[in-house]
Amino acid sequence: MKYFLLFYEAGADYAERRQPYRAEHLQYGQAAVERGEMILGGAYGDQVDGAVLVFVGDSAEVAENFAKNDPYVKNSVIQRWWVRPWTVVLKK
Repeated sequence: MKYFLLFYEAGADYAERRQPYRAEHLQYGQAAVERGEMILGGAYGDQVDGAVLVFVGDSAEVAENFAKNDPYVKNSVIQRWWVRPWTVVLKK
């Protein structure tokens, strides 16, 4: 399995704008966790203006498909997103 990072850029008012879609987004994310596609995800802690989510799969498509169907993306809470492959060399 390969690892992929999904970056979300949302802007300074992210914490407020996400509220109407938060429950749906979290349910959608939890389903990806239960399928074994996402292993971690969360907003930045120091300035809530984006997030990073970690996926595992055969290709970046697993993270790209998640983003395309995420309620935050579909409702323009996320201004920009991108996926990067991540080479993991140490893990527990």
